[in-house]
Amino acid sequence: MTQLADRPHSTVSAASVPSLAPSGVDVAWLGGYLLGQWADARRHSRALLVDPALQRQEGLSLAEQRQRVFEQLGLLVEKGVVHRAFPKSVGGEDDHGGNIASFEELVTADPSLQIKSGVQWGLFGAAVLHLGTERHHQRLLPDIMSLKVPGAFAMTETGHGSDVAAIGTTATYDPATDEFVLQTPFRAAWKDYLGNAAVHGTAAVVFAQLIVAGTNHGVHALYVPLRDESGFLPGIGGEDDGPKGGLNGIDNGRLHFDGVRVPRENLLNRYGDVDENGVYSSSIASPGRRFFTMIGTLVQGRVSLDGAATVASKLALDIAITYGSQRRQFVAGSPTDEEVILDYQRHQRRLLPRLATTYAMSFAHEKLLTAFDGVFSGAHATDADREDLETLAAALKPLSTWNALDILQEAREACGGAGFLAENRLTQLRADLDVYVTFEGDNTVLLQLVAKRLLTDYSRKFATADAGALAGFVAGQVGEAAVNRSGLRRLAQNVSDRGSIARSVGSVREEASQRQLLTDRVQTMVAALAGRLRPASKLAPAEAAALFNSNQNELIEAAKAHGELLQWEAFTDALAGIEHAGTREVLTWLRDLFGLSLIEKNLAWYLINGRLSAARATAITDYIDDRLLPRLRDQALPLVEAFGFTPELVRAPIASGAERERQDEAREYFRAQRESGTAPVREKSPKRR
Repeated sequence: MTQLADRPHSTVSAASVPSLAPSGVDVAWLGGYLLGQWADARRHSRALLVDPALQRQEGLSLAEQRQRVFEQLGLLVEKGVVHRAFPKSVGGEDDHGGNIASFEELVTADPSLQIKSGVQWGLFGAAVLHLGTERHHQRLLPDIMSLKVPGAFAMTETGHGSDVAAIGTTATYDPATDEFVLQTPFRAAWKDYLGNAAVHGTAAVVFAQLIVAGTNHGVHALYVPLRDESGFLPGIGGEDDGPKGGLNGIDNGRLHFDGVRVPRENLLNRYGDVDENGVYSSSIASPGRRFFTMIGTLVQGRVSLDGAATVASKLALDIAITYGSQRRQFVAGSPTDEEVILDYQRHQRRLLPRLATTYAMSFAHEKLLTAFDGVFSGAHATDADREDLETLAAALKPLSTWNALDILQEAREACGGAGFLAENRLTQLRADLDVYVTFEGDNTVLLQLVAKRLLTDYSRKFATADAGALAGFVAGQVGEAAVNRSGLRRLAQNVSDRGSIARSVGSVREEASQRQLLTDRVQTMVAALAGRLRPASKLAPAEAAALFNSNQNELIEAAKAHGELLQWEAFTDALAGIEHAGTREVLTWLRDLFGLSLIEKNLAWYLINGRLSAARATAITDYIDDRLLPRLRDQALPLVEAFGFTPELVRAPIASGAERERQDEAREYFRAQRESGTAPVREKSPKRR
């Protein structure tokens, strides 16, 4: 293992790395396992992205960056990689999971390319596909797919981001001309932050309040031409958003409309239509349900961001752990050789729990992508399936995007000054991924949606319980001290906590007990919230809103705990598919590090609620530091090599082996001095008498 950990970054893909001995990780097999069900799509995408023409180029002006990324979209079209998700009737492949898997890998080339292509085909094109009908597919999709019509996704407004239902732009039907008239009634209703809006977009899918015969039927989408070769069409105006904190290869801008007329047929009418007589109809009678059904069809943005954040986290840890296995600093255990910094416990604490988190993110994303493909392929597309998909995406996307920023920042710091150099990519990746936490659904708002779903499920389960029964249930959660509905016995801490660390950590390190503690926390938090919010149904609207607001932080915390439990369960499920004993053992250690780190992070909750004793809480930290980190230290490099990134995809000099060569040169220099007797004598301080 030491020999592998000291070698430079592999120049071959994970698929061709020789397997290790049974006592370690089978890198080749694990690499394929991590690629998941759509491994071929991911490999194909990575093979394309070794081309420098598709990679980020430093030193360009804002205009040059935007033009380069736009031209890269054309290269993707030429290479035939943008059609996977579109119908076979227009030349696509109806491969929804493969499309997302391939698309996520673009982040290794340039996040601007990933997001720009997402705007064109994952938002603009997908809106036409999922909100339109066959007439729109045949007429509009071929030019969208070929990039003949670059487009914007005009949903967000300056005054309304997450609250799409309240947007101000209107589309009013005019029966005299059989057209819709688009109007931006005030400045806050300008469409904002739109990719392709500032420069390249010649059309947009515009979301507006649909008004027919004086009735507002809620938010609908229309296909609207924006520009011709002379510029904006009559009635359309806009501005450039200008330079941003990241993703400057994308031309984000603003749009507004003043009496812009579009044909009635441009209404994307899958869920709501207006006929030639000016009569509105919809297959979904409830306006609220209709709105959420429409928005739910666009969930793929959240799915892809969850995956892209995971890919970026893998890339960052590949760089930081490779560098940490080669960089030496300070003389500690040897009188002559400096220590490899990954041998320091604090460096392991910085990187290895985040490596465990990234594996959990990866396995959880595979479950999310499978659910997504099931819904959009039609294999598992009931209303319940769609609701589960939306909730799962809303739970995982916040965690993965927040984690990605944390991982990128810690990886940058762990590489010292070298990590701050642009050539090593970490600072630019951190800047580019910053906005991931607020677009395609602000993370905090998404977690509120998850919490509401958890409360809805809870209320269904206890719909017939009276106040006394509910109070008794909640009290039972607190009093049972970590006994959940699985029937596991309580941990008997008063007995086992006296004595050694091994007895103190006891069964907490076991899979069943990790599940018990993580699950119990979610269920207890939800039950307590349900009890506090139960009176809301009998309160006046203002009072009910105030009650909800007073519990908002707890709602978010419960949803986060639920998402973390989903990640832990996905990691645990993945262990069952590993046959190689050494790989399963190492991945089990890594899963344990993830699970115990979650418990450690929330020790205050477990202590306050009587789930853990102080001795056992201390023992968990000791077990991480004294057992798991040393075990995983020698496995760290194989675990990141299994990510399968070649040097052309990493493109960070500090992960290329150059640091090891510098260190070897320095060590050889000092060794030769010592052997030749030419080394200068160190000054010694005079001894005090």
